[in-house]
Amino acid sequence: MGLLPTVLDVAEAAGVSRQTVSNVLNSPSMVRPETRERVEAAIARLGYRPHASARRLRTQKSSTIGIRLDPITTDGISGSILDRFLHALTEQADAKNLRVTLFTAADPEEEIRQFQRLSDGADVDAFVLTSTFHGDPRTEWLIEHGQSFVTFGRPWGIDDMNDPQHLWVDVDGWYGLQQATSYLLSTGARRVGYIGWPSPSGTGDDRRRGWLETMKESSGLGDDDLERLAVATEDGVAFGADAMRRLEAAAHALGGVDAVACASDSLALGALMATAGRIPVVGYDNTPVAASIGFSSVEQPLDEVAAGVLELLTGAHGGRVNSGPEAVDDPGHRLVKPRLVVREYRPLGAVAPA
Repeated sequence: MGLLPTVLDVAEAAGVSRQTVSNVLNSPSMVRPETRERVEAAIARLGYRPHASARRLRTQKSSTIGIRLDPITTDGISGSILDRFLHALTEQADAKNLRVTLFTAADPEEEIRQFQRLSDGADVDAFVLTSTFHGDPRTEWLIEHGQSFVTFGRPWGIDDMNDPQHLWVDVDGWYGLQQATSYLLSTGARRVGYIGWPSPSGTGDDRRRGWLETMKESSGLGDDDLERLAVATEDGVAFGADAMRRLEAAAHALGGVDAVACASDSLALGALMATAGRIPVVGYDNTPVAASIGFSSVEQPLDEVAAGVLELLTGAHGGRVNSGPEAVDDPGHRLVKPRLVVREYRPLGAVAPA
């Protein structure tokens, strides 16, 4: 199947961009007649066969969306956000008479093989991708093969906001950590630490930036002090506990840590366990664990994310940027603001004030 001509092959043969080929296939009136004739000649010469799936999706005829079912995580916490997104997406898709097909894949390469299998068999009309990352090969494959898709997460590593090839919906992690850090500072804490993920991590770097910029603006601490207050680790409760101990050791010279903002609820739970609840901790994702244990966390509005994904798939864009004249004024992305859920954490056995 790899020898079949692609949109990129047609574009190179006709001396035009991939977007121009897409416009000829989907909105020919947008293209000048001489350019359109050149592209059509290249299509005929190469024997390129465009997928009918994207057009079926836009007209909502027998439309099916494919999305990978993420593997179960070891701590059962970090994966819950994608489970909740999947539930919201399926529920809203059903209301639009769209179907969601789940598939599994162990890594991006296997996911790409699933893309090809499902698109070749006309089983799926468009794809929704999650967990985007720097150098993500999945989006490039979908673009090259003319597939309609939207990502939950920005196309990290490129011009995130304006890249013409990517449609995406994301939650503003910078804003979420800005809110979390500002809240902790408002309680009287000054040395607010941060536990996050190793860089480069598009999502993690974005959240760390929210913490760092807020601390620079409001804490009065210098760059060297702030460097001591940030620890990077893999995601997970045990990693969070170890990171918290390292953070306290590094911050000892500063007088200790007053509070901690974390990139996930898994890390926050680990920090709480390591400190026995001695200092305030704020997590991210507002998972059921955060609610049941009772610590503050940033909540992602997944209903809004799902609505944005479906809007980009079935609206003017049809899963492709500028796929019609009416899409020109509609940005190919949705950046959703999260909200901080504040709770008063009490360690197990603590007595509430009378």
